[in-house]
Amino acid sequence: MHFWTSNHRRFNKPNLVMIHGYGGDARWQFVYQVGSLSRNFNLYVPDLLFFGQSSSKRSGRTDAFQARCLAECLKRFGVDKFSVYSISYGGFVAYRMAEICPEEVEKVVIVSSGVGCSDDQIEEQIKKIGRDPAEILLPKNPQDLRLLVNLSVYKCKPLRWLPDFFLQEFINVMVNHQRKEKLELLEHLLAKKALINLPILTQETLLVWGDQDNVFPVNLAYQLQRHLGPRSRVKVIKEMGHAANIESPDAVNELITSFVLGRSKRDIPSDSEKFNFS
Repeated sequence: MHFWTSNHRRFNKPNLVMIHGYGGDARWQFVYQVGSLSRNFNLYVPDLLFFGQSSSKRSGRTDAFQARCLAECLKRFGVDKFSVYSISYGGFVAYRMAEICPEEVEKVVIVSSGVGCSDDQIEEQIKKIGRDPAEILLPKNPQDLRLLVNLSVYKCKPLRWLPDFFLQEFINVMVNHQRKEKLELLEHLLAKKALINLPILTQETLLVWGDQDNVFPVNLAYQLQRHLGPRSRVKVIKEMGHAANIESPDAVNELITSFVLGRSKRDIPSDSEKFNFS
């Protein structure tokens, strides 16, 4: 398992593990966040198995398997206490890490994830999109990649001016590498009854969502909050889609930093308030 870390660990800073989503590796998804967050945290930024430079010969394809591998790597780094920030698919992995490592994981931040979705909700969302999820999440051509990005962002169209040959090269490098294994990860995630008996976490948990998320609608944030109970809170960013880490990294960083460092509640507005940091 490949990690991006700082050269020197500062013991006066808390540790933060950043877990990426399905649409690319860690470096690509967190490019707008690591600089700011590194001022306050020792960052540990892994490529999940079968993304980037991480791979495995084992047959495990579950979020729990990913979580156990991450936990073992952090143990070998000598990291015994840490908080977790995750986006989308990474939220499933972070949730499992918090479950299996209750003493090590201090706080949890989940951004725009489908943790806790019912089978019916998954099917309903697939019908709304109108395409096989594998065709979108594992695009084979520039048109499908453009669709994936358009579903993920709200305010901008970042691929508008990029030529098809550039997008196809991106697919060849980022998507087709370990494609079979990525597809198996997705098949597990979409499997019936994959999320039954979801545990209630003991850690404080922050759920961050865009109010225009077309992948995991914002009502799922409040659904998960009700499941987690009083140790969780929801923060909604106004006029924001699924990829808040790309569209509004400063807003997400501010929420992460205030929550993990335990600043006063005045620094994090009430659960019903919506943010626009533009």
